[in-house]
Amino acid sequence: MKTIAPDWQPTVAVIGGGYGGIRVAKALDDVADVVLVEPKDAFVHNVAALRALVDPAWLPRIFMAYDNLLTRGRVVRDRAAAVDSKRVIVGSGEEIAADYIVLATGSAYPFPGKTDATEAEVAHERYRSSHRALADAGRVLLLGAGPVGLELAGEIKAVWPGKHVTLLDTADDILAGPFMPELRAELRGQLEDLGVELLLGSALREAPPTEPGTAGTFTVTTEAGTEVTADIWYRCYGTRPITGYLADDLAPARTAGHLIEVTPELRVLGQETVFALGDIITVGPPMAGFAGRQADVVAGNIRALITGEGEVRAYEPMPPVIVVPLGPERGAGQLPGQDAVVGSAVIADIKGRSMLVGPLAEILGVAE
Repeated sequence: MKTIAPDWQPTVAVIGGGYGGIRVAKALDDVADVVLVEPKDAFVHNVAALRALVDPAWLPRIFMAYDNLLTRGRVVRDRAAAVDSKRVIVGSGEEIAADYIVLATGSAYPFPGKTDATEAEVAHERYRSSHRALADAGRVLLLGAGPVGLELAGEIKAVWPGKHVTLLDTADDILAGPFMPELRAELRGQLEDLGVELLLGSALREAPPTEPGTAGTFTVTTEAGTEVTADIWYRCYGTRPITGYLADDLAPARTAGHLIEVTPELRVLGQETVFALGDIITVGPPMAGFAGRQADVVAGNIRALITGEGEVRAYEPMPPVIVVPLGPERGAGQLPGQDAVVGSAVIADIKGRSMLVGPLAEILGVAE
């Protein structure tokens, strides 16, 4: 693949410096004037955020500076205020004209799964503060028995086996989604071995009176009449796509659920040079691994359009796949092409011990 000469460099504006955005920006840095728009001062490896909550020594490993991501392009530290098919207007008022635009702004999620702090040091202190409160708590309530709730329960038990952890969900079973019943059974069994209490099938009558992640003993009651006393709680549900910046000719592609409709090639519906990926598009599910695969397709398609070499191709969704560590050494998963549940040993090798830090550190050019 040839490199475009310096006197002809189309501008590619990448909105969002998360898992998909950094991959697209990095991949096109040699053939375009890449402008990455991101309000945070560091990439946040959210996959490992729960590990950092129970072990703050991980914090420097999950907040990685953007300084070495691009060789020729630049990072604009600001939020996208309005984006149409030809330009990006950031919060400062600066307008960035672009030949190609990639929307990769991801989603918001309650702490500790994600943080909304734009400065790494502020985020560090919130994790450390919540860690101190969690360390002192004897009883922990986790609301939501999806992947985040399950992983957080496992992380807490791995560090503090004696803590009483209650995992509560309105659903009748853990881990909603297109997964094998055997996977849920395996995870339930491991949670039972860890001593995690499951309360399923009933909502709380009222929300806990304290803020999530802060110390304060309370008692709440489920609709079924079960009382739960805890010293701290965390909300482990509530993904919200970030797409409020869509303007003018891009706005019609946003659905009632604030997702963006895309073509098979991951173009925004009705657009030729605007692409979208990750948690904000109608092609799910919202997982970092899927965003990475979509980023490779988007970057390849834009490269083909810029160079005139190769063809624009469609993104091929993967079958259901999930990896759920319950601490560094336990967990289970469902992988493509395998009929059986993947057990703890494989999950620990894939994700549990390393939390996938290495590949992200390599992309960002930082020491692991």
